[in-house]
Amino acid sequence: MRATIVGGGVIGVSWAGLMAAHGIDVVINDPAPGIAETVRAGLDELMPSLVELGLPTDGLLDRISFEADLATAVTGTDVVQENGPERLELKHQIWSTVEANAPAHALFLTSTSGTPATDIATVLKSPDRLVVGHPFNPPHLIPLVEVVPGERTSEAAVQGAVEFYRSLGKKPIVLAKEVPGFVANRLQAAIFRECVHLVAEGVVTEQQLDEVVTSSLGQRWAISGPFLSFHLGGGPGGLPHFLEHLGPGLEKRWGQLGTPHLDEQTNTLLSEQAADFGGSIAELAKARDSAQIALMKALGTAPSETAR
Repeated sequence: MRATIVGGGVIGVSWAGLMAAHGIDVVINDPAPGIAETVRAGLDELMPSLVELGLPTDGLLDRISFEADLATAVTGTDVVQENGPERLELKHQIWSTVEANAPAHALFLTSTSGTPATDIATVLKSPDRLVVGHPFNPPHLIPLVEVVPGERTSEAAVQGAVEFYRSLGKKPIVLAKEVPGFVANRLQAAIFRECVHLVAEGVVTEQQLDEVVTSSLGQRWAISGPFLSFHLGGGPGGLPHFLEHLGPGLEKRWGQLGTPHLDEQTNTLLSEQAADFGGSIAELAKARDSAQIALMKALGTAPSETAR
């Protein structure tokens, strides 16, 4: 199997490592100078995580090549995973070229985090082929991929995307509607808004807030999501009982949530507190990835396990 990854940034490198570890020959298309060295350096950093996940990495770099010409890069490919900048005109250029040169059977997948497939596909002769495959960063670790069809995306394209991501050990979730930011990022934005409010108001520090989350909601939601948690919280009566007895108080609290702004004063406060996490970005990321892998192994959601 052959995959073409458009864009050799953080997301592209992560996809490339995961796909190559699953035996796929990967071609990376990115016209940036020195992209091969940049990608290889990124792969060196994530290789230990792939090993820890139990994925084979022998010969991984040999399965990754580079082609600056997009038309050539997609010739003979089976999958195109596009991770370009969030500029609609650029995505139009990319996908017009892809459609004109890729095989008729190739999957058309875009990692866009904000542009609907419907808008991107307006330049395609066959808009039914394009579907959003939005990962949660980093793709080689976090299981989720939001599969979001456009208004004219075919069911065959959706199912092809789902099957492909499952073959990589991912957890594809098909959304029934296109909404800005999809689902995971909307939830993240909503929670982070209140996080910023609580820190800006001096209720807690960033480090304390993170401990609150990792010591409560993070652990709970790793096992059961918000709805199942409240369904269980309702006792024998389940979610109906919870909504009847605790719903009014919850709705009242919605009106008490903060509406902070990322102005200069707030950004300065957040940036100053971020310096107290006790390590460099590389050190903190390494510790995070190791803990994330341990959690996924405990839950049986590691890519090497779910792909079996």
